[in-house]
Amino acid sequence: MICETPESFASTLPGFGALAGLDLGTVTLGVATSDRMRTVATPLETIKRKKFGVDAAALLRICQDREVAGLVLGLPMNMDGTEGPRCQATRAFARNLEKLTPLPITFWDERLSTVAAERALLEADTSRRRRAEVIDHVAAAFILQGLLDRLAFLGQPHE
Repeated sequence: MICETPESFASTLPGFGALAGLDLGTVTLGVATSDRMRTVATPLETIKRKKFGVDAAALLRICQDREVAGLVLGLPMNMDGTEGPRCQATRAFARNLEKLTPLPITFWDERLSTVAAERALLEADTSRRRRAEVIDHVAAAFILQGLLDRLAFLGQPHE
């Protein structure tokens, strides 16, 4: 089920359970997960994209292993707030994923999440090579943390 707003997404979630944040790129898929109380997002891994079926299987395996209750995809909006081709690709990925899982799916505006992730990694004095390896799942954590903070504002995770 695809939920267009954080409010509708929150209404589909159980009281507790981890969420997964996704930074969908053309080459990689960054994945982050939260704790069961939905307070902190933690970068997990970057999946090298192959084709949708393989990517989805890897993602759903993570969701099962981590007992994920919902998915948050970063929506790469244009800086002026409009949706371009990358948003369309992200929405198509969500529609295809929706056919394979009962987990609720929502979107979070990911503008500047990669910039924030890069800045955090630079502040941590991470080498250029290591930054390239982890940037996508760190960006996914920024996306997920944004939604977690919004859910906390809405009174989640408690029903």
